[in-house]
Amino acid sequence: MEIKILQLTEGAKKAKGLTVVIDVFRAFSTACYVFAAGAAKIIPVGHVEEAFELKKILKNVVMLGERNERKVQGFDFGNSPTHIMNQDFTGKTIIMTTSSGTRGIANATLADEIITGSFVNAEAIIKYIRQKNPAELSLVCMGYEGRYPTQEDTFFAEYVRDRLLNKETNFEKMKLILRTGDGARLLDPANHEWSPASDFELCLDPNRFDFVLKIEKGEEFGFLKKIQL
Repeated sequence: MEIKILQLTEGAKKAKGLTVVIDVFRAFSTACYVFAAGAAKIIPVGHVEEAFELKKILKNVVMLGERNERKVQGFDFGNSPTHIMNQDFTGKTIIMTTSSGTRGIANATLADEIITGSFVNAEAIIKYIRQKNPAELSLVCMGYEGRYPTQEDTFFAEYVRDRLLNKETNFEKMKLILRTGDGARLLDPANHEWSPASDFELCLDPNRFDFVLKIEKGEEFGFLKKIQL
């Protein structure tokens, strides 16, 4: 298995083989909580305008997403796992757009298969990769707005790579670094209206979920589907 760690939108465009699009803070952590709340599917889109156009077609959907980490005006929810923790999405279709994660999916056009990456389902992701045993594995760190690398996404990519290579990992050390590093923005009281401090812990609760989120290709659009492991 050839493992490549790629960065940002340009990295997504180069991703091949089985591709893990990583967005720890917070898109693909939030997506796992959404599925845990009963959602049937998530339709990830790259642009806000695309999300609103899709809503006109599908009508009975839940709109979830952010720009500059804040909830998009007219959407039902932002990109906070805290804010959807007590919601019931049973059977619902979610339209989701974020500044990093969903754009990564939209740009990974060369990938054979796409799954999402976050610590909350890390063990399931590793198990899935081992089962698939692809010739090529692309770990795409989407960073901030798909333009600036972030510690959390790179840490996740390195964590997955090292686990697959049976190398030692230290999640608690990563978490400690994030608390005063790139994760500090989640703990800043100035951001708590759209990014509660509890999001930090919810996004760094390893192996909370035992499923992976995989892109399935529909007739008109791709959607994320939960695959239980």
